Amino acid sequence: MEGNNYLTTTELAKMLGISRVAVFQKIESQEIKAIKRGRTLLIPVDSLPDDIQQRVKEGRKATVEKVVQLSQNATDLNFERELWAAADRLRGNIDVSEYKHIVLGLLFLKYISDSFYQRRKKLEEWTSDPKNKEYYISKEENRNAVVDDKDQYKSSGVFYIPEKARWDFLRDHAAHHDIGRFIDEALEAIEEENPQQLKDVLPKIYARTPLESHIIGELVNIFSRLEFDHDTDKEKDILGRVYEYFLGQFASAEGRRGGEFYTPRSIVKLLVEILEPFENARVLDPACGSGGMFVQSSEFLKIHRKDPSKISFYGQELNATTYRLCRMNLAIRGIFGQIEQGNSYYDDKFSDLRADFVLANPPFNADWDPGRLSSGDPRLKYGTPPASNANFMWIQHFTHHLAPNGIAGFVMANGALAVGGKEGEIRKKIIEADLVDVIIACPPKLFYNVSLPVSLWFVTKNKKNGRFRDRTGEILFIDARETFEQISRKQVVFTDKHIKKIAGTVRAWRGEEGAEKYENIPGFSKESKLEEVIKNGYVLTPGRYVGVPEEEDDGVPFEEKMRKSTAELKQYFEESRKLEEQIKENLRKIQD
Repeated sequence: MEGNNYLTTTELAKMLGISRVAVFQKIESQEIKAIKRGRTLLIPVDSLPDDIQQRVKEGRKATVEKVVQLSQNATDLNFERELWAAADRLRGNIDVSEYKHIVLGLLFLKYISDSFYQRRKKLEEWTSDPKNKEYYISKEENRNAVVDDKDQYKSSGVFYIPEKARWDFLRDHAAHHDIGRFIDEALEAIEEENPQQLKDVLPKIYARTPLESHIIGELVNIFSRLEFDHDTDKEKDILGRVYEYFLGQFASAEGRRGGEFYTPRSIVKLLVEILEPFENARVLDPACGSGGMFVQSSEFLKIHRKDPSKISFYGQELNATTYRLCRMNLAIRGIFGQIEQGNSYYDDKFSDLRADFVLANPPFNADWDPGRLSSGDPRLKYGTPPASNANFMWIQHFTHHLAPNGIAGFVMANGALAVGGKEGEIRKKIIEADLVDVIIACPPKLFYNVSLPVSLWFVTKNKKNGRFRDRTGEILFIDARETFEQISRKQVVFTDKHIKKIAGTVRAWRGEEGAEKYENIPGFSKESKLEEVIKNGYVLTPGRYVGVPEEEDDGVPFEEKMRKSTAELKQYFEESRKLEEQIKENLRKIQD
């Protein structure tokens, strides 16, 4: 079924300016034809009157033309939002999980083509400039040989793009009825030219997608409007920003499933701000999703004027399509890492790696099969978690992969803080081994369409490694459940101000240079000794330790507050009595 040959009842109602009920009435009277797909009614566009068909075409055309207005100001804060709206309007009734790969694949193709063009333009300028002692070539045919030399691109971290895969070629064929085949062939040619980084990574799905060819062509036209000023770093930032925004929007649209490939940016940023990765570090994420932890770690180095290329990333992802998203997400930003596809429980691709940092947002409360592991699996140092919940499998996987001075920061379901049974015994042993450094309770609704409360754990094998003060026998608890900004009915975020407050508290507690002196803040943070945690039954819930916030003295004496409250209560009673009498009177009138 061609997805965009149909309209939903909602789309038609909006287009005609009538209610959905009115559309259903027209369907029942057979004034409008409709077919049933599952529980959804779809209206064939070609069955509608000519004037409405024309409005459908004009609406889609307007969607593309609107982007022309955006192209002049790609740094505007609303740029990603409006670009998303333009692309999403073309989706029709294609499932968002499928549309995701169509859109993100085109964004990736646009980016690597632009990088290629930028490098090509530089080579053309250098080889034609007599002042350039390294590149100048007097004969034009010899210049062309250098400009077309694949090594000139690959040596500078730019993918070499064959002619039939370049964006200009695809844009020129955007109106072709077989544009999907052209795009698939382009992606295949790019993989063949760059097998080490891109083999079997790109989504060659355009020829068989249910999206109509002219809609794919319109998407090509939309992304053709993304033009920059040949500043490579700025382009990576802007297109990377667009890619990340689209990832987030697709995650939101997919709801619970979206969390499998995307961790909201504010959580990732907080984790990285607390870990503070450094140059030449090894960073592991064994549940890497679309690679957000690596992107933020690289960004952290850049912000602190360090070389973001001097860091090693290792990632593993179970889902094959998410694995490909990760590879594209890193490539679009010029980040290179060793990313493997596989199940971290049973097929640990980095069994010998000991990382300086482990960053992760693993699946919560997942089933797993302990029987598939060998009896002597070194990761299960503190015990084997039950098959019904892999949370402590993940936690032990993280600690196993830490270097002697390494630190792990990860997201975990709140249940792990206080659960009993086998898992409680494992947590007890981890606490007694003095691995737990910081626990942060987060507000609910941080994840898209999922209200499950989570916490952030930070664990380390060495609390006196010299990077921070000696924290042996201590744990910092932070209760950040009230620290958030509501951005919608279903979601909250940490703002930069919140991240600064939480990360600053951790830095102060660790005694970092330049940080403020640490003090416990009732209701927010508390430094606790292991003895206190043991007395509390090895429970790690921050609210148990931080207490309640101190109430500010408003200067009003208690007696005066009591008199005021008593007067207000009397007034409420009086109003309640009058309301009760009114209700009785109304009931008498009805009975009469």
